[in-house]
Amino acid sequence: MGRPVVHFEIIGTDPARLRGYYGELFGWDFDTSGPVSDQVSEPGGYGFVETDGIPGGVGGGAGYESHVVFYVGVPDVAAALAEAERLGGTRRMGPDRAPGRDLVVAHFTDPEGNLIGLAGPA
Repeated sequence: MGRPVVHFEIIGTDPARLRGYYGELFGWDFDTSGPVSDQVSEPGGYGFVETDGIPGGVGGGAGYESHVVFYVGVPDVAAALAEAERLGGTRRMGPDRAPGRDLVVAHFTDPEGNLIGLAGPA
C-alpha cells in the first residue's frame, strides 16, 4: 500500500470569507486556535477542520497565493522532497517545522505544475 493522504488545505487571500463559505456549503466547523507555519497562513488566520474523511484546514491571508493542496504522509519530509526533485519536481516550500508541533511540512510541484504537500514527524 502507498503513502496515505493525511491533510488538505484551501488557502486564499481572505481566509475568514473562505471559512464562512465552506462552513455554510459543507457544514464544517473550524478551530482557529492552533498554530500553523507562517509559510502556510497568517497567525490566527488558519482554521483546522475535522471531517468524516481527511482532516484539513482553510487559511491564508493577504499575500498568500490562492491554492488547494493535499498532504501525503511520509516518514522523512526532507528525503521525500529530495526524491520529488530528483524525479523532476520543484521545491516550493520547506521543509518547515509547524510551530509548537512535532510536524514538518513541505510543498513541491510535480512535472506538470500541480502543488503537492508532504507531512511527517519532526
